[in-house]
Amino acid sequence: MSKQITQDDFRTAVARLSAAVNVVTTDGIGGLAGFTASAVCSLTDAPAMLLVCLQKKSSAYQSVKSNGVVCINTLGATNMEICKKFSGRHPMLSRFENVEWSVSSTGSPVLNEAIVSFDCTVVEFKSVETHDILLCKVEDILYGKVTQAALVYYNREFCEV
Repeated sequence: MSKQITQDDFRTAVARLSAAVNVVTTDGIGGLAGFTASAVCSLTDAPAMLLVCLQKKSSAYQSVKSNGVVCINTLGATNMEICKKFSGRHPMLSRFENVEWSVSSTGSPVLNEAIVSFDCTVVEFKSVETHDILLCKVEDILYGKVTQAALVYYNREFCEV
């Protein structure tokens, strides 16, 4: 029989999983939106796919669901302010202000300062409790500066690697 794991215990343990910090963006019929995400990982390499976990209560949720496309922009250590803007405390459109963007082939915003950006089509939304798991087919990869340190989230803090 397994031990009863509390939500607090689980969150404390998961905080010890270091993860890259990403800004996930979308645009299209559902509107312009973006959010900060650390629950992003590779899924397969043939075809190239990533998964992204998105909370259903997120202000970006409906736009992502309607648009069906995302760009996963991996942040460098110099992108802390961008990370904070997209963490949910700022109005959606103001998150995109005073930052240099390009437009990807799918129409999603590409952060020009990102270490790497994955332009994706969401091929499936899997509902699991409070979140959707987005299964994302990579349509294009855009490489940025690798000379800067990466931004990671570990033990409830942002760190440089």
